[in-house]
Amino acid sequence: MPIVNGEEEERKGTMDIASIMAVAARTAPKSGGVDDIITAVVYGAEKETIGVEMGKMADERNIKNFKRDAKNVRDSEVVVLIGVRGTKKFGLDCGACGYASCEKFEKVVKKGRGLDFEGPTCLFKALDLGIAIGSAVKIASLLNVDNRIMYRIGAAVKRLNYMPEASTIMGIPLSAKGKSIYFDRG
Repeated sequence: MPIVNGEEEERKGTMDIASIMAVAARTAPKSGGVDDIITAVVYGAEKETIGVEMGKMADERNIKNFKRDAKNVRDSEVVVLIGVRGTKKFGLDCGACGYASCEKFEKVVKKGRGLDFEGPTCLFKALDLGIAIGSAVKIASLLNVDNRIMYRIGAAVKRLNYMPEASTIMGIPLSAKGKSIYFDRG
């Protein structure tokens, strides 16, 4: 009977769970049944590039938490990215975006850019993003893989143009170690 190294199996399992998390985000309920969620799984050199970019952002902005989170990215096996096409109108004319109608929202949007993301954002698209993220991290939690939702990863990914269609992106790094690297940190 062959013996398989536990660390290698943990690495493979974490990668498999990242894929299942992408499925959970895809199948999460969406407002009006319209799917504007975008997912990606990043590992290897591209994951390292995200960590490097976060380090640059820490230096540029003098925000130490970008560096702390960059270390988490580098120490993780894989990162799940979940974004949304949030600058698309929903069609309800609810006004939560700050405009009287979805038509006015759509005219204004045409790529307004903040420091990290594009806006304004349709409330319903933002809700869809949150539900997709919640569905994904539920999978990681059920399968005992350490994770944390990180805004700063999404900001770096947006800057790197890894998900050009997404107006807002969040990153979820995954780790299977003896103790959580995301909550037991300085």
